[in-house]
Amino acid sequence: MIFQAFFLALGQIGDPRFRRVLLLGIGLTFALLVAAYAGFLVLIEVFVGNEATLPVLGEVHWLNDLLSLSSFIFMMVLSVFLMIPVASAITSMFLDEVAQAVEDRHYPSLPPVPRVPFWDALRDTVNFLGVLIGANLLAFILYALFPPASLFIFWALNGFLLGREYFTLAAMRRLGRQRAKELRARHAGTIWAAGTLMAIPLSVPLLNLVIPILGAATFTHIFHRVAARR
Repeated sequence: MIFQAFFLALGQIGDPRFRRVLLLGIGLTFALLVAAYAGFLVLIEVFVGNEATLPVLGEVHWLNDLLSLSSFIFMMVLSVFLMIPVASAITSMFLDEVAQAVEDRHYPSLPPVPRVPFWDALRDTVNFLGVLIGANLLAFILYALFPPASLFIFWALNGFLLGREYFTLAAMRRLGRQRAKELRARHAGTIWAAGTLMAIPLSVPLLNLVIPILGAATFTHIFHRVAARR
């Protein structure tokens, strides 16, 4: 069922609504990461300044530049891990549009549903983004303790979180939030497996920018299939 849903989603990748969400997701993701880096530099300037006094060395003028360079390297490394959750969370804000495109093409007999209000979608996105970033930052402890398993931990963690969120967002359009959670609980294993398969190609640069769109479409198909079984 998961692979059937994925290939149906892949067959619709040229849909103009998919492209619109892709471009919005890429633009907002880069803007958010740049803003985060700029804020980090401002904090360095506020707390360190142009000059600093260190024990033994006395007054130094190069500490600010060193910290700025170190912060850039740190943000580049961090962005490799955060690009995935940030892009996925931002794409989830536009999942309603992707789901509607899928339903228009593959489930045309369904009655229309009201669009998710922008502020509700933004609130869910911010909450999801906070959970994703927090979980991935805490996962660095596990990466340090179990380096050989770090990639598998990354896939399993993000697969669980992505599957949980994307399925819920796809289901609640038709069932409401509470019934969507109940359906998700009954099919937790399938949803985690689908989320993990989504997280694996998210590790590949450039491809990871397209996968959230395909994931949103795939989970829309998965929802309709498990709902039909009921």
